[in-house]
Amino acid sequence: MAGIASRALPKRGKPPLFLFGFAAWKTFMYDWFPDKEIIFAPTGLWPIEFDINWKWRILSDRRAEVMAWQYKGLPQLKDFCASKNIPFHYVEDGFIRSVSLGALETPPMSLSFDRQDMYFNARGPTDLETLLSTYDFDADADLLRSAQTLLGKLLSTGLSKYNTGADVSIEQIYGPKIGKRVLVIGQVEGDASIAYGSRGKYNNNDLVRLAHLENPGAQIIYKPHPQVLRGITKPASDPNLVRGICTVLDQDISLAHSFRTIDHIYTITSLAGFEALMRGLKVTTIGCPFYSGWGLTDDRQLSRRRKRKLTIVQLFAGAYILYPKYFDPIAKEYIDIERAIDLLAEMKAAYPFANSEAWVKTAGE
Repeated sequence: MAGIASRALPKRGKPPLFLFGFAAWKTFMYDWFPDKEIIFAPTGLWPIEFDINWKWRILSDRRAEVMAWQYKGLPQLKDFCASKNIPFHYVEDGFIRSVSLGALETPPMSLSFDRQDMYFNARGPTDLETLLSTYDFDADADLLRSAQTLLGKLLSTGLSKYNTGADVSIEQIYGPKIGKRVLVIGQVEGDASIAYGSRGKYNNNDLVRLAHLENPGAQIIYKPHPQVLRGITKPASDPNLVRGICTVLDQDISLAHSFRTIDHIYTITSLAGFEALMRGLKVTTIGCPFYSGWGLTDDRQLSRRRKRKLTIVQLFAGAYILYPKYFDPIAKEYIDIERAIDLLAEMKAAYPFANSEAWVKTAGE
């Protein structure tokens, strides 16, 4: 980190872009913004350090911009920028990201940039929520036609956010279907999307128990998060404690395959809930993810700000086409979502080893 932090003083020439809360490996930002002088602030920066060492650097150039990775920057950063009329954005992975987990330091193919807040924060408005609330989709027939085509293409390729997990015969995993099937989507329980997207303090086991209670006689299938299955993250709740009421998937199955023969999805705030909606499945959300509150989900946490009804195509158009930016990490150029889908499909076909257990163990060494 010392080497990155040493670039703290902006060079005259390119406008400076200050990055706070970005891990040292996120050097892909140089490729995303070649016209900027990228300046990484050290992670774990104390407020007093920001006051003494960083405010004057930011203020030294009127062209300066500031970005923070999720909430890993300083709490006062947004207010400071607002008070000085400095452009500020929160940054997070987009919804079609890579052919591997972000925890394995794989560069993203898409990023979201939000001026108001993180898109998963249900406590207040975000650029994504504002877009979904106000955009005149009916007047943009070209966008909706494109969204319909791209949605179909995304489903036909079986792509998801991370594209991890094996493509398997789901019948061998789930067994013969003799009744209703409910899939419970596990999340990393310490994830910010749960902390800021759910008022209730629910863990994955709570979600399994709720699905079991509300669906008597149904087969309950619990899919832990890929980071948990691969040993990257330790679960806060032990899946073994709910094995008596559900089938726990111990293998990282691809999300597209895990949806097969499923009737109903339960999630707290996972993006997998939206991917299930794309496939026409019933989705119950315990928290308030960005895709709930628009008339498409069974919502257990309501949002008073979301008063509009949207179709799945409109929601897809807003969240996947209008909101994020897409980037080819090989050609190092901005692309559209259609090219991103094509690239990810090519990568997934060319590098199936990237999702094997052996590769994960090697990557962690």
